[in-house]
Amino acid sequence: MRVHICAVGRLRASPEKELIDDYLKRFDRTGRALGLGPAQVVEVEDKKGGGMSAEAALLDRAVPSGSLICILDERGKVESSPDFANRMAGWRDTGRGDLAFVIGGADGIDPAFRKRADHAVSFGKMVWPHMMVRVMLSEQLYRAASILSGGPYHRT
Repeated sequence: MRVHICAVGRLRASPEKELIDDYLKRFDRTGRALGLGPAQVVEVEDKKGGGMSAEAALLDRAVPSGSLICILDERGKVESSPDFANRMAGWRDTGRGDLAFVIGGADGIDPAFRKRADHAVSFGKMVWPHMMVRVMLSEQLYRAASILSGGPYHRT
């Protein structure tokens, strides 16, 4: 199952980008044998300032057709890392070819797009900058692959 992180905004060379690249490389290595990955980041940018609805249109084009859509949203479900790993394995086992994690812009995800999502996950009640959400999601993807492979990265 290919993984796509579809996010509003461009992330330039930075410590956050280095972390994302590192965790996604680890995810690809660990997940390959599990039928997870590769992972890629798809960035969209609303240069015209059209707000959430314009961002939603750009995100809609970034999400591969037929993808299972999981949005990152403060109203989403707070899950443990093992639960997140098991959810990903379940999605993989249904035969879906693509999984798109969607991260909105500064104002969040357009309500109409949010309604179309198959699942919503939250990293807690706090709101995080999109660059940090990308880092945390990338780390959780690697952690999920590690959990599913029985690796030592996740300790309970």
